[in-house]
Amino acid sequence: MSAFPIVANSVESTPRIQSLLIKPASAVCNLDCSYCFYLDRDADPYKALPARRMTVETLERLVDTYLFYSYPTGTFAFQGGEPTLAGLPFFEKLVELQKRYGRNGQEVSNSIQTNGLAINDAWCRLFKEYHWLVGVSLDGPEEMHDRYRLDRQGRGTWRAVMNAIECLRKNAVEFNVLCVLSRANVAQPRQLYAFFRSLGIDYIQYIPLAEFDGLGQPLPFTITPEEYGRFLCETFDLWWPDRRRVHIRYFENIAEALAGQRPGTCTMHETCDSYAVVEYNGDVYPCDFFVERDWKLGNVNLDSWPEIARRQRRRQFAANKTVPHPTCQVCEYQSICHGGCPKHRYDRHRQFGDLDYFCAAYKAIFAKSIPPLKKELARLAPPR
Repeated sequence: MSAFPIVANSVESTPRIQSLLIKPASAVCNLDCSYCFYLDRDADPYKALPARRMTVETLERLVDTYLFYSYPTGTFAFQGGEPTLAGLPFFEKLVELQKRYGRNGQEVSNSIQTNGLAINDAWCRLFKEYHWLVGVSLDGPEEMHDRYRLDRQGRGTWRAVMNAIECLRKNAVEFNVLCVLSRANVAQPRQLYAFFRSLGIDYIQYIPLAEFDGLGQPLPFTITPEEYGRFLCETFDLWWPDRRRVHIRYFENIAEALAGQRPGTCTMHETCDSYAVVEYNGDVYPCDFFVERDWKLGNVNLDSWPEIARRQRRRQFAANKTVPHPTCQVCEYQSICHGGCPKHRYDRHRQFGDLDYFCAAYKAIFAKSIPPLKKELARLAPPR
């Protein structure tokens, strides 16, 4: 039995927390990627703490209370740092706890985003047996991937990632690819798409890179909105003939929005309150990009999930998504974009309110993709 009483939904003034993004090894990583936004941040509230791994006690408290709160589902996603550095026994314990604290009929799902370096048959047995979805970071062919994704000794990691993919495939583990778009690959959409297709990868998520220095100037690996827009438009043309068998997350998110569904990406939501981040020590934050003292919502060892969900700070963060901008108010795509991601709407003074950095890219891909997607949705709609 959970230590917390049931709280009716009507009591909560903000939406329920629908999923968790958990960082069992926090900022611990076996890579030294040039473009990493998470390690060595000035705003990191745990910067001075060397040992940042979740204890079994915190894990048990997390699983117990969240499964009680989230019934009849329970969605757990793991990121880092590099989450596999928490160790395979940690995740075997996780599954054991989910079995112990899950209730009859509760649907529990797990996913993990990994750089792949630790993946072997033992990991794959766990993923396969419990139907985990694995996201592998791969930035393209060797010369693209190894430009920024280096290990601690400054060596490329492409071959290790390819070995991990082969291991996942051999063990019939469901996986997708997460590809960061940087200066290394954004100008090569055709080569990138052909590479992923040559590997038989049918699920691809492209992540645009935008990081800035203290003066608001883009760092050398940051792509421009124009580059991102061209990449998306060219990739859409390549993808369209394959759309029934290849899944590119951003394009399918647009289709979901057009169909009146809630898109799978929070970037297209009206408010920023669908998930929560749980750090290694149980601290809870509203977003992976805002693990900062000012946005801490509570701690799973001290607070109940209904209390965390109702916090004024969570409502405040959710409302930042809807900060009006004159350009957004008159934009024909506002009902799909909803102003973009708050991470890309910060100015150099760390204030919300700017246009999303990638606004021009969104407009380009919306203009290109919406007409054919609307026709496709109309064709697939059941007859009235």
